[in-house]
Amino acid sequence: MAALLILGAYGLLSFGKIEARSNVYQGMNLVGAVGFIINCAWNAAWPSVALNVVWVGIAIYALRRNRKTA
Repeated sequence: MAALLILGAYGLLSFGKIEARSNVYQGMNLVGAVGFIINCAWNAAWPSVALNVVWVGIAIYALRRNRKTA
């Protein structure tokens, strides 16, 4: 499910259906990364956990920025 969200977000962005600054894109990345964190932590894949924690941080930052500019 997490992979589908992140790949779906990338696909929608690549085909011009959503924009990188949209809440939909950032939300899909946020939820997908949280899913990866859970899965990777369960499997003790700590480098992937770290990567996805950064991914979540970027998404949260972008969503907060979007809220301030709206």
